[in-house]
Amino acid sequence: MLSLLKNLFKNNSVDLSQLIKDGAIIVDVRSKAEFATGHVKGSINIPLEQIGASVEKLKSHNHIITCCRSGNRSGMALRTLQSKGFKNVTNGGSWQNVNQYK
Repeated sequence: MLSLLKNLFKNNSVDLSQLIKDGAIIVDVRSKAEFATGHVKGSINIPLEQIGASVEKLKSHNHIITCCRSGNRSGMALRTLQSKGFKNVTNGGSWQNVNQYK
C-alpha cells in the first residue's frame, strides 16, 4: 500500500516547469468552490466527477497536468484520462506544488 501511495504522488522524473513552458494545460480537478479560493493562474477547472465526460476538451493539448488539493484526486483524474487513451498526463500533485513552477 505504501509503495502505491509513493507511486501515486511521485513525479520526480517529470520536469513540471518544462512541461508548462512547452504549453501543457493545467487542469485543477477540485470543486468549483475550492477552485474559487485559489488556483494556478491560467489553469482550468474540471471537477473530478466531470473529467471523464470532458475528454473532447482535452484532446487537442500536447500535455495535461492535473492538480488538486493534495494530489489524490489529481491521481484519480490521471488514471481516468489514461483509461480514455491519454498518454500525455502528469499528476502535478497539489495546486500549490504546480503553482511554484508557473
